[in-house]
Amino acid sequence: MNPVAARVMSTLAGQLGNPHGVLGKGVALLLNRSNRGLIEAAVAAAEVGAGQAAADIGFGGGVGLSLLLDRVGAQGTVYGVEISPDMLARARSRLAPEIGTARLRLLAGSLADLPLADAALDAVITVNTLYFVSDLGPVAAELARVLRPGGRAVIGIGDPADMARMPFTRSGFQLRPPDSIAAALERAGLTVEQRAVANRPITGHLLIARR
Repeated sequence: MNPVAARVMSTLAGQLGNPHGVLGKGVALLLNRSNRGLIEAAVAAAEVGAGQAAADIGFGGGVGLSLLLDRVGAQGTVYGVEISPDMLARARSRLAPEIGTARLRLLAGSLADLPLADAALDAVITVNTLYFVSDLGPVAAELARVLRPGGRAVIGIGDPADMARMPFTRSGFQLRPPDSIAAALERAGLTVEQRAVANRPITGHLLIARR
């Protein structure tokens, strides 16, 4: 890869991990479109019910927040946790009515340091976020901590072999096989099921962790 192309791919990788600025607006739309199928599968696998509390960690463009709000209904609560101030601001603008009724609560935070109480959630989803995490141990521990007994945490990732063929993943992406993620979740005391999700051009994997 020539130096110019390398810089472009590095910029894109940085935006995917933390969308911001003018480029971040376009990245948010891209994330909603390209991730929607895997996010829908994650929401379905989380089995979120009416009146429950659910969260989307690293919600990016925000499509997962809308899907979870539909699931929990008028009496439920959805938490959105993001490291990107720009994505938080975008969600606050787009979903202001839901914030006004307290159905949606948006918080700054990361997978390894969730701004949520112990046993606060019935379900958690996080899709295409683990690429930007260096250590799975704290993430698995945090997911286990915030789940109620019987709750589910659903992690969505792209198949690492498929992802490795994408040039932007050469800059700052941690591509892990699903089994290594499952092992980290199991060490945190969770029971894990794996499912493949047909998706083009990148096959998706769901790791469904139960407490």
